Amino acid sequence: MPTSRALHHVCLGAAVLAIGLIAPAALVGDTADATATATVTAPSRSGSPQSTVDHVTDFYGAYTDALYDSGHGRLTDALRSHYLTADLRRSLARWEAVHHMDGVLRGKSVPTEWKVVYNDSGMGHCWTRATLTWQDAGHRVHHTRLMIQSDLATRLISDIRTDR
Repeated sequence: MPTSRALHHVCLGAAVLAIGLIAPAALVGDTADATATATVTAPSRSGSPQSTVDHVTDFYGAYTDALYDSGHGRLTDALRSHYLTADLRRSLARWEAVHHMDGVLRGKSVPTEWKVVYNDSGMGHCWTRATLTWQDAGHRVHHTRLMIQSDLATRLISDIRTDR
């Protein structure tokens, strides 16, 4: 038969174990709630190499990052070569000579944010809308909205126009 001292140690150990299991849940709330909150608040990005919309999204993300990190140069030229048709690259060169701005962004600086959404498709093309967010020296926010045309067969961007 266990002594009262041994019984006391067993009960004390059980109580410590129970508190150890309950206390963390009480501090952070229900584990399921904490996981759901983390899922909702954590940004998520995904894509598919087969998606024309993702191709446009990837281009604007990479192009904006490259400009932000190092400005115009070999990387931005390589991105244009990889994502844009040759005809569009020639058209952009003419547009940029006249307007003295980046034709892909329709601006002189680097946007602070970008967003691309599907718009429509048909006749072998897919149209997406890109919204570029700019912040001027006075910290005022401005947006440029672009309509992007891509060829469905190649997923290459074949036209960029200001969306009015």
